[in-house]
Amino acid sequence: MFIRVGHEIIIESNPDTVLILALSLHSEFDGRIIGSPSVQADRDLPLEPFTDSFGNRLTRLRAPGGQLRLWSDCIVEVAGQPDPFDWTARQHDVDALPPETLQFLTPSRYCESDLLAPEALRLFGATPPGWARVQAICNHVHNNVTFGYGFGRPTKTASDIHRERTGVCRDFALLSIAFCRAMNIPARYASGYLGDIGVPPSGPGDFCAWFEAYLGGRWYTFDARYNTPRIGRVLMVRGRDAADGAMITSFGAHTLTSFRVWTDEVPGTPDDATLHAMLRHRPEAEALVLGPPD
Repeated sequence: MFIRVGHEIIIESNPDTVLILALSLHSEFDGRIIGSPSVQADRDLPLEPFTDSFGNRLTRLRAPGGQLRLWSDCIVEVAGQPDPFDWTARQHDVDALPPETLQFLTPSRYCESDLLAPEALRLFGATPPGWARVQAICNHVHNNVTFGYGFGRPTKTASDIHRERTGVCRDFALLSIAFCRAMNIPARYASGYLGDIGVPPSGPGDFCAWFEAYLGGRWYTFDARYNTPRIGRVLMVRGRDAADGAMITSFGAHTLTSFRVWTDEVPGTPDDATLHAMLRHRPEAEALVLGPPD
């Protein structure tokens, strides 16, 4: 399956504000992308791409002040299947976990698993270890946290979410991660594109957050907000929590004035020439390059 993904973001910033952008596709998609997944700007600015320790492709730039438009537009190939499901996936003893997973067991900036450990034990201590336990955590978060864009804030932690019982998609992921870690299950944060493929339309496009838990020798995708396997996730960033995957990290003042995301399934099985032609002729992409009408 091919999916066209992209975004347009317009910000206003003070002069010489340095930005680190987590707006490119994750490095695991290398070799499966047509077009450029890199961040583009409407000014002639030095854009410095680099890859962090989680494989996230980031971009550093110095904004000159005033309005700045940022965008990307590309087509990516994905499996086209729902998120894998394995009810038999086992939970590993901590001493048997691969060393690289251990960093996803400990508390982090937004996931205070140590503070939530007593509540996690009360809620999930009697559940069977393994997939059933992670699913029980997802069920609890899905059923007890109310989604709404007005509930989001950049300082909100898992403890806040558990107490307030409200949040945006990243909050559903953060609380689930904290509960998993409190039950000795490695869990990490993930964010990217998720369009309405195989489900009814849900409104304007947006980025989406979910989480991954380590069970049965591999990482599995879980999503407590939707709480059902979905088709067509396109990963941008992953890390210990949302601090490792912030869309924009700003060293100076900036204001987000416009935000648009698209995630569209490409019908059929087009060849490379057709896909490249689509990128050249899509009206939204042309508008980004040529600028808004006078």
